[in-house]
Amino acid sequence: MAKARFRYLLLSFPISLMLIFPGSVSASRSTTEVILSRGVLLWGCDVSGGAPLAFVDPKDPEKLLGFEVDIAQAIARELGVKAQVVQTDWDSLVPGLERGNYDIAMNGLEITPEREKRVLMSRPYYAYTLQLVVRKDEQRIRNVADLKGMSIGTMAGTSADALLKKIGGVDIRAYSQTWPFDDVALGRLDGALMDTPIIAYYAKPDQRLKYAGPPEEGGFYGIAMRKEDGDLKQVVDDVISRLLRSGELRRIYETWGLWDAAQARLSAGAPERDAADRLRTESADAPLRTFFPLLLQGAGITVLLSAASMALAIALGLLLAYARLSHGKTFSSAANAYIEVYRGTPLLIQLFILYYGLPNIGITLTPVAAAIIGLGMNYAAYEAEVYRAGIEAVPAGQMEAALSLGMPHTLALRRVVLPQALRISLPAMTNDFIALFKDSSIVSVIAMVELTKTYSILAATTLRYFELGLIVALLYFGMSYPLSLLAKRLEERLKGGR
Repeated sequence: MAKARFRYLLLSFPISLMLIFPGSVSASRSTTEVILSRGVLLWGCDVSGGAPLAFVDPKDPEKLLGFEVDIAQAIARELGVKAQVVQTDWDSLVPGLERGNYDIAMNGLEITPEREKRVLMSRPYYAYTLQLVVRKDEQRIRNVADLKGMSIGTMAGTSADALLKKIGGVDIRAYSQTWPFDDVALGRLDGALMDTPIIAYYAKPDQRLKYAGPPEEGGFYGIAMRKEDGDLKQVVDDVISRLLRSGELRRIYETWGLWDAAQARLSAGAPERDAADRLRTESADAPLRTFFPLLLQGAGITVLLSAASMALAIALGLLLAYARLSHGKTFSSAANAYIEVYRGTPLLIQLFILYYGLPNIGITLTPVAAAIIGLGMNYAAYEAEVYRAGIEAVPAGQMEAALSLGMPHTLALRRVVLPQALRISLPAMTNDFIALFKDSSIVSVIAMVELTKTYSILAATTLRYFELGLIVALLYFGMSYPLSLLAKRLEERLKGGR
């Protein structure tokens, strides 16, 4: 493992990087010359992907560890510069590279025909295979031939994903920011099919899991560069070749327990293409209508999640609003605490606690249940404030008049106050429901494949971000605009219009 310290920046705005290194984009100099004059090699990577590729050293948060970190340092050292990582979501690595946010992208990027149409890919630096893992007591699954009808976790847009689709009849659960191994151990998945470096680091030491069958053919990882950076590709290819010949790559892989027969063949000069290419279709040239069924299926899941979550939010929100307005100090304080906690913490963290945290105390939720409960409980806090404001906006004389007529308090609230409060609250409720349609995309972190996640999977595979993005935007508009029309119609009816 390289001994030099490896600092990195978590950059929220790529433009700030350009201000720090204004020479990173130059029409008169090659990218290699810019890197050498700058003294820094900028490489895009998603650190949240975790070990063993690139991850934060728990003992020193300013330091990164991982076999790709070691490779980046070795390449930078050969160039006589320092390596600097630019944090980028994995799905956005190629678009970020094309925008000039960094010089290279290296983060387990598979060399595929679709990717090579958009960027230059270096010669392979790692040969991966695919390994299936299941629970220790699993008897139904012996290899990938037994996966039909099973729920299998994998990383979206990878060769493992392509293999599962080729098998057919597999319930594929797509992951991106987390690994599926805990879900396999907890019984929420039947198995997981992932690249060997990830399997070797996370699944092999886990006593709850076991390998099922031999490794399947995979492919190669390569370093991505912009199409116009042919000079940089030549330099990177030469550096990788020297690292292979010198045995430094082998030492890196042995350090991380990743050296195997596939790496030996790569060092010996094995061909740069294998079964991974045969598993993929030329989806970059496929008609857009090819993707409509998957996008519509994702839209259907979005509608289901949003409707169920909003129903929970409305019911729970009404209870919270009533409790907050009650004269009982205990109920009022509890409702206020709930509202402030849920409004003051990120929805993402709430979902992680529900799905990944609760199993630690013996409560295991399915992805659908966790998504609906998480979204519903979060939005209930906002709905409670909407309803409270609506109720308080109704003149106090309305309740007093109802009570003077002999109505019980509950009946007066239901028949007199709430209908008027609903009319006042309806616009805000509609806005929240529309917002919920869009916020439902965040449930992809707990292995739910709704519309936005479907888009990211297809876009990462085909690199057709623009066309598919337009279609997805139209689908979201098609789901939310009728809701706006319905809300206007309800407002008119509540006002006494036709």
